[in-house]
Amino acid sequence: MSMRFGHASRDEPEINLIPFIDVLLVVLIFLMLSTTYAKFTEMQLRLPVADTEAQRNHPKEVIVTVSSDGAYLINRQAVDNPQLAFIAQALQVAAQDNKDTVVIIQADASARHQSVITVMEAARRVGLTQITFATQSSAQGGKR
Repeated sequence: MSMRFGHASRDEPEINLIPFIDVLLVVLIFLMLSTTYAKFTEMQLRLPVADTEAQRNHPKEVIVTVSSDGAYLINRQAVDNPQLAFIAQALQVAAQDNKDTVVIIQADASARHQSVITVMEAARRVGLTQITFATQSSAQGGKR
């Protein structure tokens, strides 16, 4: 009985691609079905039509100007008393009780921070939540 310790002939191992292809097909089918399912669950919406020219002619905005000395103008009308309650009342009158009105704050660059906060608080008290700030472009020098 002799043992052979020599080099046995080595065959190159083969990679069986059939299980790999099976897994890829299952993943592909899953992705196709889930994508199709997502299309069926989308909501069908019919968006309303709006005339943009009509919106430009009748803007719903109130312009509040704050000067560097703390004076307030609402739609170019001076507010007699700079207290919060009077500013809120003037904003409510200017907005005509329309909660969609946009408040545009034009504050002087050297105006006190508290003056701008007072306008924002007054707008919040009367339910005007859409507030934006007018700025000046450094390149053109015009208002935006």
